Amino acid sequence: MSFARHRAALEALAHRGRLRGLAPAAGLDFASNDYLGLAGSALLAKAAAEALARGVPPGAGGSRLLRGNHPEHEALEAEAAAFFGAEAALFMGGGFQANQAIFSTLPMRGDLVLHDALIHASAHEGMRLGRAETRAFAHNDAADAARAIAAWRGAGGAGRVWIAVESVYSMQGDLAPLADLAALALREDAVLVVDEAHATGVFGPQGRGLAQGLGCDLVTLHTGGKALGVSGALVCADRVLVETLVNRARPFVYATAPAPLTAALLRAALRALAGTNLTGQAQARIAAARAAAARLGIAAESQIVPVLLGDDRLALEQAARLRARGFDVRAIRPPTVPKGTARLRISVTGNVGSDDIAALFRALA
Repeated sequence: MSFARHRAALEALAHRGRLRGLAPAAGLDFASNDYLGLAGSALLAKAAAEALARGVPPGAGGSRLLRGNHPEHEALEAEAAAFFGAEAALFMGGGFQANQAIFSTLPMRGDLVLHDALIHASAHEGMRLGRAETRAFAHNDAADAARAIAAWRGAGGAGRVWIAVESVYSMQGDLAPLADLAALALREDAVLVVDEAHATGVFGPQGRGLAQGLGCDLVTLHTGGKALGVSGALVCADRVLVETLVNRARPFVYATAPAPLTAALLRAALRALAGTNLTGQAQARIAAARAAAARLGIAAESQIVPVLLGDDRLALEQAARLRARGFDVRAIRPPTVPKGTARLRISVTGNVGSDDIAALFRALA
């Protein structure tokens, strides 16, 4: 077969400057989500060696409902629930899979999932598979969310509302107005679902995220493959919701369990957050990057600094120029971001220091 239609579709992407390809890591890391520098750390290497030495297996061998459940999984869940202040936690293979599970399983028929307009693609996949109605509200606009709920109720909506947001947006780097959204959730007896993927380890006391102490019904998602340096994801919620996921979430029920070794490494990462100043060090790097960005007229709120360029090819060209100078910066183009907002996504990781940050922004200028 020639697969001519596939070839033509790829050629069309290339013509628009949107063809993706795999490129090796090279230069200073301003591209990854390794915000604490744990992914290649001696700390996790030591934890892996110790876990293997005490017999923790590198593979699960099956789903957790068959023979794939392991004491390391359960120990991680207990420790994560305590660390993040939840009644229970569920360990899953990754953030995409976890969001699919949350949104396809927990909101019920007759409910409404009201989501931020810039919510992650994984949440959209879960909503697409779910039974609840879905509506978007304007990005980071709690007043618009309130209007959307009122309109839905006015049209006869009688179920529960699930308000879905990211605490730190992965391509914008801005922070959700969680206090306002929590107040709205309390008024409406809604559930606030907060994807903490880019906040875990970086924001909040000892890196616990930005959703601590909001006081409303809450589901949080903490990924293991970003600041925590490993992989997998933890869904933290009331026990009845976690048990619902165990019984009904297809991305959990029908997936091979994450490796027990991965659970052991995440336990070590959580202990490191609680016992060191990794979060404080990350905040110092963020402060340095925000100051350097501000001198160029670029607004930043977090470790993710977007440099909006608009044109897809221009973003690719500028990213290539920075990589040629030793800075690994990647271009982000539609459909990952809205059309006309192609950008450089500068990520302030734990693998660079203050001098590296200053040098990057000099090169960017």
